[in-house]
Amino acid sequence: MQWSQSLGSLIGVVSLARMASASTVNVTVKGVATQSSLYGDGQANNAIDGNRESDYHKMSCTHTEQETNPWWRVDLLDLYRVTAVTITNRGDVVPERLDCAEIRINNSLENNGINNPRCVVIANIPAGETYTFQCNEMEGRYVVVIPGTEQDSHSV
Repeated sequence: MQWSQSLGSLIGVVSLARMASASTVNVTVKGVATQSSLYGDGQANNAIDGNRESDYHKMSCTHTEQETNPWWRVDLLDLYRVTAVTITNRGDVVPERLDCAEIRINNSLENNGINNPRCVVIANIPAGETYTFQCNEMEGRYVVVIPGTEQDSHSV
């Protein structure tokens, strides 16, 4: 099964609590984003640049090639307790690509982080909308978004 990903503006993991501190901060802006492949101008870093524009053509979203097992990941460069992940879905076309996507968090890069524990399965985010998903202070360095298994040639 081949999928491409088109994350809207994955605006960042906005509510992260550093392990040594009780405060919450958006640490993605200092992180390093990567993805399984690149389609067009859909750079991985677009997802954490703070731009919530949901139109892919305005170079604000991520996108992978059509491929088997696509993924997007941010390396937070340190261990954090992730309290929440905020995602803005693509608003111009194909918003269903995030349906059933999974957010996974932990410290492993085995299988590109796809095997890390799951924070949440995204049921649906309407086109151009921003949703925040609570992760109950899951500990990890890597936040990974992968397409859901119920999709059929969709992108995330």
